[in-house]
Amino acid sequence: MKIGFLGGSFDPVHFGHLMAAQDAYEQHQLDRLILVPAAQAPLKPNDVQSSAEDRMAMLRAAVGWDTRFEISDVELRRGGVSYTIDSVRHFRGLYPNDDLFWVIGGDQLPKLHLWKDIGELAKLVEFIFLERPGYPVRARPDLPDLRLHRCDGHLLAINSTELRERSRLGLSLDYFVPHKAIVYIKDHSLYRDPR
Repeated sequence: MKIGFLGGSFDPVHFGHLMAAQDAYEQHQLDRLILVPAAQAPLKPNDVQSSAEDRMAMLRAAVGWDTRFEISDVELRRGGVSYTIDSVRHFRGLYPNDDLFWVIGGDQLPKLHLWKDIGELAKLVEFIFLERPGYPVRARPDLPDLRLHRCDGHLLAINSTELRERSRLGLSLDYFVPHKAIVYIKDHSLYRDPR
């Protein structure tokens, strides 16, 4: 089996995340794609504002109906800083005979050498990097054992920080975030100004 993994804070999950997941799933003919919310991303220490429970609930609301996608709470249960190598070791133990692919944005390629235990990581998993058509990724890391697969991404200029600010200001999240996740955000008063 070919299993893809897409990590992120998903705070909140948005159409950029879901389009990336779908592009990787379809273009690389994956059998499964697992979304892996991070407890805390090492290169984005202040990126998470919602609880693990809220982020899992938003993901379930967004993709619970879609049988192509699954959600793993392994990093949330572990807590602390979420390093990809720890998750990949976990998944490699669960799926020892499958081909594993970690999906990243093309902007992460020049930073891959900074990832914890990247040498071991490159041996355990292959990388699918999303590239926006017309904007080729120029810097590719020169790392032994690194297996890279390009994916033409419909990358959307959406980021979770902007969406949290829109919510704080009372602006609409429509057309950025799946409707059921928006309902969850409103029902639980997420990202609202405490004043």
